[in-house]
Amino acid sequence: MNPYWTPIALLLASNVFMTFAWYGHLKYKAHPLWIVILASWGIAFFEYLLQVPANRYGHAVYSAAQLKTIQEVISLSVFVVFAVWFLGEPLRWNHLVGFALIAAGAAFVFAR
Repeated sequence: MNPYWTPIALLLASNVFMTFAWYGHLKYKAHPLWIVILASWGIAFFEYLLQVPANRYGHAVYSAAQLKTIQEVISLSVFVVFAVWFLGEPLRWNHLVGFALIAAGAAFVFAR
């Protein structure tokens, strides 16, 4: 188990679950809210099963701020793919510029 890459892989997998839990229901607006809430909780359970170990293992080699930054960059990356592929939303130039600025800010967290 690579101490640098294992937390990143776990965070990537957890963010796939998180994105479906938080935004997947937007495609199913005809379903009652209580049903999508329960479904989201069920999906989020698997997110937590990956997120908590990712942070536990990752804290051995990354600071908490670095872990959070990695998580946010992964979250945005997963969300972009999800929004385009699953929700069918367009990716516009201003989204790309905004995400690039966030990535640039994230780079400062890792600067020495």
